[in-house]
Amino acid sequence: MTDRNPPAPHVSLADILRRMAALIRKEMAAVLKDPSSRFILIVPAILQALIFGYVATYDLKQVPYALLDDSRSLTSTQLMAQLDGTGVFERVATPASPAELARSIDTGQALMALHIGADFERRVLNGQNAPIQVILDGRNSTTAGAAQAYVGAVVADFNAQHARAQDGPVARPVVLETRAWFNPNLETRWNFLPALIGALSMMQTLMLTALSVAREREQGTFDQLLVTPLSPIEIMIGKAIPPVTIGLVQSTLVLLVTRFWFQVPLVGSAWTMYAALAAFMIACVGIGLSISAVAANMQQAMLYTFVIIMPMMLLSGLTTPVGNMPEVLQLATYANPLRFGIDMVRRIYLEGTTLRVLAPDFIPLVAVALVTMPTAAWLFRNRLV
Repeated sequence: MTDRNPPAPHVSLADILRRMAALIRKEMAAVLKDPSSRFILIVPAILQALIFGYVATYDLKQVPYALLDDSRSLTSTQLMAQLDGTGVFERVATPASPAELARSIDTGQALMALHIGADFERRVLNGQNAPIQVILDGRNSTTAGAAQAYVGAVVADFNAQHARAQDGPVARPVVLETRAWFNPNLETRWNFLPALIGALSMMQTLMLTALSVAREREQGTFDQLLVTPLSPIEIMIGKAIPPVTIGLVQSTLVLLVTRFWFQVPLVGSAWTMYAALAAFMIACVGIGLSISAVAANMQQAMLYTFVIIMPMMLLSGLTTPVGNMPEVLQLATYANPLRFGIDMVRRIYLEGTTLRVLAPDFIPLVAVALVTMPTAAWLFRNRLV
């Protein structure tokens, strides 16, 4: 009687390793044979490492400040010279009145404003408290807190030098009276959560838009769509409205969590907020449609989207201020709609800014939309991929 289950032939370890090596070579060849895949594997990693190295830092290298010196004395001049000599602080405005001083903070021109009283020198020389009012822009709480610490260190050093040079009674220290606007306690949550209203919805909107045409192309329905009576502009609008709507709904959810769960007060108008978000979403949709028109399938669309999302987040000012970045990267942020979306949401939410004041932020968003939307429509019409 024959054995129905003959013993399996002996397989050596070398045979197993040889077969595995052949499979590994095949998989590596499948990944690397496509030029676009090689580009995505190498170039984004290098670019993101460079961007992280330059952008992802909380070290203060430049603090723009405004100074209102009513004292105009030798003592106040010496103190300000010591502040400017650190190489960190840059005087960008010398207002003539408290109203102008406040305007430098409101407009974002200065991160910090200093007001020295008219009797500053007399108080210092007489050994009395000599207060200096420090106003910080609390919309970026991390940077404002670091700037406050820098100023405190400079004042402490000035007090020590003045005490050593004093022949008579030792003068009492110069006192800093600090106020943080738009975020009184410099809570990081107040700075971060309003920015997420735009950032989180942007990622979903960009992904949905990038996959829209790529999905139809992969399913074979895109050619049918092109032969319908719909023009490329109509197709583009039809593809754009659903992601914008979904993005606004997601923004609403984050807004509700920020306002009612974390109790961050909304200072501005909700209608102004949604007008700014709508303009921001349209610019993001233009980028997504351009990606979708170029990508041959859904996998490529997802890869392209993930490649650009990380630089957009890093160059947006979400965690570190744009002013800390190198000048070349600061110029690059003008092509990033997320930078201006976050700036508008923060200013509306924490400051109560109106659309008229936010007009400079709308200009880059409109420019991005005017470039990306026609580009996507042209790609749809000519079917380059």
